[in-house]
Amino acid sequence: MNRNFRKDSNRRDGVDPVTRARARRRALQAIYAWQISGGLVDQVIAQFAHEQAHEIADLEYFDDLVRGVIKHRASLDEALVGCLDRAVEEVDPIERAVLRLSAYELIHRLDVPYRVVLNEAIEIAKRFGSEHGHTYVNGVLDKAAAEWRPAEFSATR
Repeated sequence: MNRNFRKDSNRRDGVDPVTRARARRRALQAIYAWQISGGLVDQVIAQFAHEQAHEIADLEYFDDLVRGVIKHRASLDEALVGCLDRAVEEVDPIERAVLRLSAYELIHRLDVPYRVVLNEAIEIAKRFGSEHGHTYVNGVLDKAAAEWRPAEFSATR
């Protein structure tokens, strides 16, 4: 087990929502930096590794998110196109990073409930994005969840 992973004994699955939330915030920052610099995935992860060491976060999840978004960027962007009102590259860089991160979780991390993905995305967008960016993120991801996870989405309505 990773030294920076704190197991939550109250959950049967061993997932600690606090360390996952921190991993998402750091992943967002790493993905944003990658979007701006276009660096290699290992360089981006290394850039944020020292910050991770000072904060309890799920480092394995952070690594999966960053590598997953960068590896699948083209297919994530293609999937998002149908949910957007503009081209992916025209979306504000922070909101674009949030959408890519969340799209990765919705499509590739089926172990994470879609409501968790949406709630975390909205919180991250509020914290790092533009004043009303979270409302845009919410609308896009609500549409995406209905399309990409129809059974789960319908069951909660």
